[in-house]
Amino acid sequence: MLPDYSWLAWSLIIFSTYLTGVSKGGFAGGFGTLSVPLMALAIGPIEAAGLLLPLLLVMDAFTVKAWWGHHDRAEVRRILPGLALGVVIGTLLIGSLDENGVRLLLGALSLSFAAYMLFRPAAGRPIASFWALPAGIGCGFTSFLAHAGAPPINLYLIPRRLAKRTFIATCAIVFAAVNLMKLGPYLWLGEINLTSAWASLVLVPVAWAGVKSGLWLQHRVNETLFYRLIIIAMAVVGVQLMVKALG
Repeated sequence: MLPDYSWLAWSLIIFSTYLTGVSKGGFAGGFGTLSVPLMALAIGPIEAAGLLLPLLLVMDAFTVKAWWGHHDRAEVRRILPGLALGVVIGTLLIGSLDENGVRLLLGALSLSFAAYMLFRPAAGRPIASFWALPAGIGCGFTSFLAHAGAPPINLYLIPRRLAKRTFIATCAIVFAAVNLMKLGPYLWLGEINLTSAWASLVLVPVAWAGVKSGLWLQHRVNETLFYRLIIIAMAVVGVQLMVKALG
């Protein structure tokens, strides 16, 4: 049985799913950070994360297939241990947060992401590879909480000066890995259940269309404009989530 959501909730869920697919297909997953905060305006943030994970795994299958072989294997190996640690930390801490606590944290993450995208420094010297571990831990934790692992990974990989294709492919492998790591804990915690699984199944065509659109848009979209629109959206949603959590 499908969840009894309002038309507004379903609209936000469908749009968020499509946006995440576009992001994964051609923009290294960064814009998918908006998905759970956007859904959390209409349904519970933990419920939103559980609904989205099976869809992310479907998107990952499409994305990894499209980009396989272009990733930097050494970077992936450096990041994987941190991902596992971050997921463990998220599993241990998620039970101590109520829905408003999660909304508040999501709002702070959204504003932090918007600030990072707005004020990030121009590329300087490549950073050292040992930063892969803390970046992986940050990605694992924020991804576990809200599928928002892109900012920590971007903070590490962007200064590593990978070629665009290598950067996108490496992010695709990293996000697929962390989503697989999250599946067991999500099932154990009950964040994925029969109702959410039905909703995820219904949304698979939307996820597929989003990934295909992202692959097509990658060479055609004005990337600067796209980034600016997402920054604005993240800031607005972040403020709304914090107001809702504190109200």
